[in-house]
Parts: sequence; structure tokens; C-alpha cells
Amino acid sequence: MKQQSQSNVLTIVIMFFLFGMISFVTGLQDPFGVIVRAQFKASNAMSQLGNAANFIAYACMGLPAGMLLKRYGYKVTSLLAVGIGFTGVCITFLSGRLASFGVYLTGAFVSGFSMCMLNSIVNPMLNTIGGGGSRGNQLVQWGGSCNSLNATIVPVLVGYLIGEVTPNTHIGDANPALFIAMGIFAFAFVVLCFARIPEPELEAARARMELGEQRGKMGAAIKETLRHRHLVLGCLAVWLYVGMEVTIANVTNLYLTSSQVGVLPSVSGIIVGVYWFLMLCGRLTGGLFGGRISSRAMLTVVSVLGTLLLVLGMVLGDRMTVDFPAIDKATFTFITQPIPVGAMFFVLCGLCTSIMWGSIFNLSVQGLGENTSIASGLFMMMVFGGGILPILQSHLADKVGFIPSYIVPLIAMLYILWFALVGSREKKNAETGAPVKNS
Repeated sequence: MKQQSQSNVLTIVIMFFLFGMISFVTGLQDPFGVIVRAQFKASNAMSQLGNAANFIAYACMGLPAGMLLKRYGYKVTSLLAVGIGFTGVCITFLSGRLASFGVYLTGAFVSGFSMCMLNSIVNPMLNTIGGGGSRGNQLVQWGGSCNSLNATIVPVLVGYLIGEVTPNTHIGDANPALFIAMGIFAFAFVVLCFARIPEPELEAARARMELGEQRGKMGAAIKETLRHRHLVLGCLAVWLYVGMEVTIANVTNLYLTSSQVGVLPSVSGIIVGVYWFLMLCGRLTGGLFGGRISSRAMLTVVSVLGTLLLVLGMVLGDRMTVDFPAIDKATFTFITQPIPVGAMFFVLCGLCTSIMWGSIFNLSVQGLGENTSIASGLFMMMVFGGGILPILQSHLADKVGFIPSYIVPLIAMLYILWFALVGSREKKNAETGAPVKNS
């Protein structure tokens, strides 16, 4: 029992490490949008294509990642994901040398494959080790804290590297961040090669094969999984959640660095970094109290608060400015940067989006049993919302202005509130209490 406990601790540490890698590489697409807008004279919508390529890869790789996980287990899938991630970052580095927008998009797309696979691994693994329920949600929240820590660092780091946007700003300015990402992937590959990771689902599958039980076709497993109404509604909630989380940060960065506001990227990186830092604070809080508070209660509270903040941001907009804390690049001293009050409320939304992922995942996979890995693959497919909503909001910003465009994340926030209150409740037979599945 003691040996198993130690093994679980090591596995949890590895999963936390992988969680951090996901946000570091994914987070590069936010400040890169500012670079692309300057280097290639792109519109706000076009500047989000790298982010879109990164997330659309999830739609292509979601189910295959779940299938790989189900057939080969966590360790093999992790090694493959890390190798693909290293390749994606190398392609992004090459795009800077070639000054090619197409190569840049290719690198973002390949990186997205890796991020999807890693997400398919860490969420069910932590949920399984925690035994599902509140404890499983708690471990996912702790992992999300590592995710948010790196997400906080990336815009600050790349914003510092960019400095002031000029006609000479290019992707190569962010090479140090790319070198860090390559190093992280290389280190993770070595650690994973020697790590012993438990394979509960793989071992169960082998046991059934030894007993002569036949494995059903993957299509049948997917069909069976999709019969759970709360899972289907949860997939839509995840699609909207990831899109909302990403678009609030990305569009706020574009808004602050636009000619309308005129904040330097080095300063806006700090401000947007606060958004991710608030997500870190929220996830740490979720990790501390997640074992005692239900996922439904947590999701309801943050959805209500998030709705209020978005409405306040849209109503107050740029009617006044507030002094926001930042850091001066030249002197490394704290300064205050005047920004529109609406932008402040949008940044504060990070505290609300912080615990949504774990809560939605936890509520959506309740009662799925051995089909949890398939559900995880379906979830990863829906993460491509993180590529669609930023483009949608950025296009709307080009047409009607930045402040009105926040109607996009507001609609997403309202749906998640409905899911927490109504959609996540699994229908049960009044007489037997058994779950009622879709026909």
C-alpha cells in the first residue's frame, strides 16, 4: 500500500508537470498575435489564426488521442505527445528564420496536436487517482494551478522580449521563449522514459482479453458514451469555456496594444499576465477547498460572478480609466498604467474562469466508468473552441469595436451557468434510480 501511494505521488507530480507544459506552449499564441499583427500587417482577426490553428488541431486529434490512450496507455501516449510538441516548437522557430506566416501556422497546428494529447492524458489520470467526485476535481484543480502559473509567465516573458512594437518586430524576437519550450519538452521526454506510470484502464483491458471477453468496436464505444445527455451538454460547455477563457485574454491584449489605448506590449503582457495569475489563485483555492465543495456549487458561483464582471466591463467600457499595476521594463520597478476600466473588469474574469475546466469535466464524466477515456477524447475535440471564439470576437471587434465584442464571452458564460444549474444533472429513472440515456 505504501509503495502504491509513493507511485501515485510521483505520477501526480509528472501530470502536474505536463499540465504546465500545455499552458506554456499554448500561451505563446497570445503574445505572438501582437507580433503577427505587426510583422505581417494583419487585422485583429488574422492575428488570431495561429491561436486558431493551435486549437483546431484539437478537433482533429481529440478522438485519436482518446483511442491511443485506450490502446497504448498513458506512458506511450505521453512520450509521443512530447515528441510532437518538440517538433511543433521547432517549426515555429523555423518560421522566424524564414519570416513565413504559413510556416508559423504549421508550427502552431503541430503544437496543437501535442497539447491535445497531453490534455487527454492529464485530466483522466488525475481524476482517476483522486477517485472521481470532489477529490478527483481537487487534483485537477491543483494541476490547473501549474497550468495557470506558466500561463502567467508566458505573456510577461514574450511581452518583455518584444518591448515596443516597431516595423522591425518579428517572430525571432521571441526565440528565447521557444528555446525554453524546447528544453522543457526534452527534459520531460527523459523523465517520462524512466518514470513508472500506473495504467489502470490498460491493465483492465488486458485482464478482460485474458478472460476471453471481446472488445467492442471503437465506434460502438463512442456511440455508447454519447448516449449520456450530461456528457453531450458538457462537451458544448467545454467548447464555450475554452473559447471564452482564451478570447478574453487575447482580445484584451489586442485592445490594450491597439492605437485606441496605446499600451506597450511589454506592459500589456504584465496586465494580461494578471488575468492568468488570477486563474492561478482561483485554481489554488479550488485545490485547497475542492475536496469539500461540490463541482456544481463551484461552477455556479464563478459563472454568476463572471457574468457580472463581463456586464460591468461592457457597460463602463472606456468611460473612465483606472491605474493598473505593471512593471517598467527599463528599471524593473513597479509602475501604474492607466487603462480603461472595462479592461480591468475583463482581466478580473480570470478569477472566474480558473476552476471551470475541472468542474465541467468532473460533472460531465460522472457515471461513465470505463468510457471515461473516450469522453476525455471527445472533450479534447471540443477544445478547438479556443481557436474559434477569439477569431469570432476579433472579427466583431474589427466591425463594431472592442467593447461590444465582449458579447461573445458573455453568451458563453451564461450557457456555462445554465449547465451548472440544469444541464449537468444526469437524468435518472424515478423508480430504479438508474441513469436514463439518450436513445
